[in-house]
Amino acid sequence: MKLHYILLALPFVWLASCINDKSTDADKAISEITIVEGTIEDVYNIDKNDTLIITPQITQTMEKEVSYTWEIDQEVYSTDPEFYYVGKSLGTFQCRLILENEDGKTFFPFTIYVNSPYEEGIVIISKDAEGKSMLSFMLGNSDGTDSGVFDSGDCFSINNDDIDFASNVSDIVQCSGSLIITCQGSGVGNDVATLYYLNEKTLIVENMVTVTEYSDFIPTKMIIPSVGYSGGAHPILCENGKIYEFSTTEGVLAQATKLQSTYSQSCGIYDDGTLGNYYSLFWDEEVGGLCLIYKGYGPYYCSSTYHLERSDCSGSDNYFNGYDFVGMFIPRLTTDQKTTTSPEVVVVTSSGVLYQKVRLNAAFWVYNYDTSTNVLVDNGGKTMAGMGSINFKTNSPCVANMTYYSLLFGDTESNNVYRWNYTSSELLSAAKVLTTVGSDNAIVTAMEISADHTRTYIAYYEPEEEGLNGHVTVINTDTGEKLAQYDNVSYQPVKIMYKTK
Repeated sequence: MKLHYILLALPFVWLASCINDKSTDADKAISEITIVEGTIEDVYNIDKNDTLIITPQITQTMEKEVSYTWEIDQEVYSTDPEFYYVGKSLGTFQCRLILENEDGKTFFPFTIYVNSPYEEGIVIISKDAEGKSMLSFMLGNSDGTDSGVFDSGDCFSINNDDIDFASNVSDIVQCSGSLIITCQGSGVGNDVATLYYLNEKTLIVENMVTVTEYSDFIPTKMIIPSVGYSGGAHPILCENGKIYEFSTTEGVLAQATKLQSTYSQSCGIYDDGTLGNYYSLFWDEEVGGLCLIYKGYGPYYCSSTYHLERSDCSGSDNYFNGYDFVGMFIPRLTTDQKTTTSPEVVVVTSSGVLYQKVRLNAAFWVYNYDTSTNVLVDNGGKTMAGMGSINFKTNSPCVANMTYYSLLFGDTESNNVYRWNYTSSELLSAAKVLTTVGSDNAIVTAMEISADHTRTYIAYYEPEEEGLNGHVTVINTDTGEKLAQYDNVSYQPVKIMYKTK
């Protein structure tokens, strides 16, 4: 079948063609232009930066010279027979093809939708042996699975070819429409510590902050909630355990006014996605205590009966007096669980060869408005978690959840992933290997979990491989069954996260 886009006489209707009648000879034959069906569509969907090529096939009842005009939003875009379009900007574009010979014109309207290729999915930041940074992305599917294909190349450079990506990328968070990335830089030339704001849908850099005034600003972790607000300053932990404060709305970095001690690299944030409702948790290495930034206020320190100012966190008043810190984790909650379940932080400590766990309300206390006192919610207090050596370390990549009440973690020196039921009497030292990934030489460096907790993403690298030696294995969180495998998608993974819409 062929589609004819020429003049048809219908009452009060003028279709997408017209005829140039320059002759008084009513019997003069005209050459009708026809577009072959299927060679041009009514609607095209492409991703940003993708190329759309349309090669319409036409026929005429008589062979005559035909001109082509392609319009986008009522402006001439091209006069070539073939339409070549790169989707540089997101949006909806109304287009038209105009075909013309000496007898008349034919019009074909169509629409191009340029969509975000980064709407929702898996993001990996990684670096090679020389510190070269890379950003990798794989689109997620609405059914909770993955598209199965990571974009080729470094998504930062692809979308920002005029901006150098600083070396030694260290962290990434999603906040108020942006992906914020920290890089440590190398200190050589212009390769300095830098914070980038990337549009979360296009990955285009919309703002960047280079830091040269603080020589010890070597960022490792951003403790930033998902919703920023004007005037708020959030901690950025550095390699030396010191903290700087960063305003996400003003893009200003300053020396800390609240957290002025030295802190463990094992820290975390609970964030329910609403403005201002977040808890940031740190281990103060100088006093040996757990402290909290409560909705922007604090720090408050953990006591057996009430929260402390730092100057009072000593002796028996310090809940963790006499114990060495091993690490902490904040179990993830699903969207439904956030409405019914109190967030927790689990702290692992040791005293000699004795390892213990403490499950605490992530806010340390709940308010009793009748007596105006604060009560610590400790879910049973200090409970023995294990004896002897354990594979869980301060820097262990890990993820925990409140669906299966399990902590999944790597031991930083092997390809093993362990599972520990942190709510039971199971000893942490008795945690069993849930799965192994890669070769015997593979090293697990980062982990992530799906929003419904059913899928866990394990990012690792193969030290003996060159180039893109980063890999991802996806497993069933409950059973450890391997669900998917993605090879050579990054350099050595630093962090893997699921970017939401």
